[in-house]
Amino acid sequence: MRQEPRQDPAPLSRHLRIHQDRGHTVLELRGEIDIAAATEIAPHLDRVTAQENARVVIDLLHVEFFDCSGLRLLYRARSRVLERGGQLQLVCAHPLTLRVLKVTGLSRLLPPRATLDAALGQPEATSGTL
Repeated sequence: MRQEPRQDPAPLSRHLRIHQDRGHTVLELRGEIDIAAATEIAPHLDRVTAQENARVVIDLLHVEFFDCSGLRLLYRARSRVLERGGQLQLVCAHPLTLRVLKVTGLSRLLPPRATLDAALGQPEATSGTL
C-alpha cells in the first residue's frame, strides 16, 4: 500500500493545522485549547467531520493546556464522525490531558493513542458506538 507523504501546510490558525496522512485527515491542535481557541477551531472541525465516512485523527501532542472547551470539541467531533459512518482516532500523551480524559469518561469513548503512527496504523479501529 502506497503511503502518502505527510504534508505540512500553513496553520489555519495558531491553534490548528490540518493535513492528510495515510488516508486520514489529521487535525493537529496546538497550544492552549480554551474557549477562545475552541471558537477558532470549531468551524474547521465541523467542516472535516461533516464528510461521509471520514477518517479523522485529532492530534493533541502539541497541546499545552486543555479545558472543558476542548472536551466539547472532542465529543462533538466523535458524534459527528460516527453519525456519518466514519472513524475517529485521538492522539494524546500529556499526563494532565490524559487525566482529564479519564476523569470525564471520554477516554472510554475515544481511547487515546500515544503517537500519530499508532493512530494511523489502526484504520480499522473505531472509537466506540453511539
